[in-house]
Amino acid sequence: MSSITARLAGACLLTLLAASVSASFAQTAPAAASARPSLESFFGESPFSGAILSPNAKYLAVKTTPKGKRVSLFVIDLLTDKGQFVAGFNDTDIATVKWVNDERLMFDTGNTKVGVGDVEDGPGLFAVNRDGKQLRQLAEFGGDKDGGVTAKQDRNLLPYHTFMLPQRGAQNSEYVYVGSPVPGYEGARLVNLLRLNTLTGHSSQVKRPPDVQSWLLDNKGEPRIAIGIKDAVTNVYYRETADGDWVKINTSDTFGTKGTSFEPLAFGPNNTLYVKTNNGGADKEAVYAYDYKTGKLADKPFIETAGYDFSGSLITNEDKVLGMNFATDAYSTMWFDSKMKAVQEKIDGLLKNTINIVGTGARPETPWMMVVSYSDIQPAIYNLYNSETGALRKVGESRPGIDPAQMGHQQQITYKARDGMDIPALLTLPKGQNKNLPLVLLIHGGPYVRGSMWGWAPEQQFLASRGYAVLEPSYRGTTGFGAKHFKAGWKQWGLAMQDDMADAVKWAVGKGIVDGNRVCIAGASYGGYATLMGLVKHPDIYKCGINWVGVSDITLLSKGDWTFKSDMGSAWRDYGMPDMIGDVVKDAEQLKATSPLVQYKKITRPLFMAYGGSDRRVPAYHGEKLMAVLKPINPNVEMVVYPEEGHGWALPKNSYDFYGRMERFLDKNIGKPQ
Repeated sequence: MSSITARLAGACLLTLLAASVSASFAQTAPAAASARPSLESFFGESPFSGAILSPNAKYLAVKTTPKGKRVSLFVIDLLTDKGQFVAGFNDTDIATVKWVNDERLMFDTGNTKVGVGDVEDGPGLFAVNRDGKQLRQLAEFGGDKDGGVTAKQDRNLLPYHTFMLPQRGAQNSEYVYVGSPVPGYEGARLVNLLRLNTLTGHSSQVKRPPDVQSWLLDNKGEPRIAIGIKDAVTNVYYRETADGDWVKINTSDTFGTKGTSFEPLAFGPNNTLYVKTNNGGADKEAVYAYDYKTGKLADKPFIETAGYDFSGSLITNEDKVLGMNFATDAYSTMWFDSKMKAVQEKIDGLLKNTINIVGTGARPETPWMMVVSYSDIQPAIYNLYNSETGALRKVGESRPGIDPAQMGHQQQITYKARDGMDIPALLTLPKGQNKNLPLVLLIHGGPYVRGSMWGWAPEQQFLASRGYAVLEPSYRGTTGFGAKHFKAGWKQWGLAMQDDMADAVKWAVGKGIVDGNRVCIAGASYGGYATLMGLVKHPDIYKCGINWVGVSDITLLSKGDWTFKSDMGSAWRDYGMPDMIGDVVKDAEQLKATSPLVQYKKITRPLFMAYGGSDRRVPAYHGEKLMAVLKPINPNVEMVVYPEEGHGWALPKNSYDFYGRMERFLDKNIGKPQ
């Protein structure tokens, strides 16, 4: 892996970014108002990959793609408006970037030009000064390939599976904490924690309790919480001091099927621990202050989001909790700090048509703040805001080829399922249309995850730009809406969950939004399973189906890993699946009745399927087995396999191919009134 030696220094902020991405902007410029937006504008690589402020807010690290190069790292001095190339490679891309301190950054790599099946190396780990000096390789790339990076290396690099923690850390020295999974450990993975000097590459292992999978740093960046999973039990450990013993402070059920939920969320100032919990059985999870000495929660929630389980993060400085980022029907921010609340109001006054997420440095010494803005029709835009002057300066756009004027608006709706349960859903309509439309019922994967939230998304807007209404039900089993909604989906694959989807179509047809003769069901992973079962169970509702990387048989998902070692984990298959999906022995008859592979003769509608040849979650044989029995009796079935892809599409060329096929399939089957 050879380094890029050319450096771009001395350019002003706007000039630097313009030079870096002008060619890509031209290739993906917004289409004329009369033309459909291109596949590339939705699914192509963005020339701008994000930006983060330094702890003191004097510098901005930017990931962007210069013409003819790979994703590279630049740093802008916000006081002088000068830009500096910091790091980049000829044959791989800068991936995750974090500030170690005000002078130094750490990053890993990822090759956006290959699918998961062709990945030869691990991501590696590097550190570099903001002026491009002191570049040091800290971890191996993995595999047999020589990295060949022009960076200082220790003789004994850390293993290739060393990774950065999701937390920002102390950001006040050359040290960071990194995770290092133990190779060959059976069951849930075991992760060591290392204290790493990013200048010398030397590291030391932190003493840990047994069976640890994740770690939580306190507000000063020191490890205080270790979380371990053994079988289906999650243990939470705490230590008072850096050399103290780990003490177990909580035990809970890993998959939420038996006990009270308990998730350490963050440390605030004064070492206050905040946890997300349903506090003994409440329907919605909220955030509580937790006394780890007495093992008791505060009497009242510190934060709760009405109608939703709390999902988000706390925003803190060295003195107090400033606010929170959180998800309800959309992702947004609430400030407790009066100064930040006033800043938010000023920014919202300048950017009136978007949700504006404001970020600051950990210890800001300048008035610069990062603002990420989005809406249902506007992909994310990055701006710098000066809280003293009130000036806004654009840094970059996530999708410069998208014209918001061509996008369709979204709305959150709620409909009644046949048993009376309220089901939330997200409806995206083509621009200027709301009557008698063809519908794509888009089913999210998981299924035990949160579904789509309000905000621009490429898949939905692509379909809307082609004239289709898109309805995404948060069927029972979807998380985020409380325990009752979640648990109502247990062991309901192909049953009540499937009925929720059919009832969504009934609602849309009843409102006059959708033409009931032009409905197609589509989805990936579990959504692919629901697509297949929709065609099995409700051929009167769905005129066609699109399944990608979808489960064709639950028993096959549980046991069929003779070709690939499944990445689901044995604990989930042994303890989670039997309670939440079904036991392959005790529930064998139900699983046969809800198996598309067993019930294949009922699939008579047109079907398009796609799989990744290197998928370890739902291997391609799920589709191949179904195709083998279905093709002789249903001539309107087609399937494509992308050999290098995993559980979804990483390469733009495959996205173009897949969504192009999807567009032609939909146009053929529901595109015109019948």
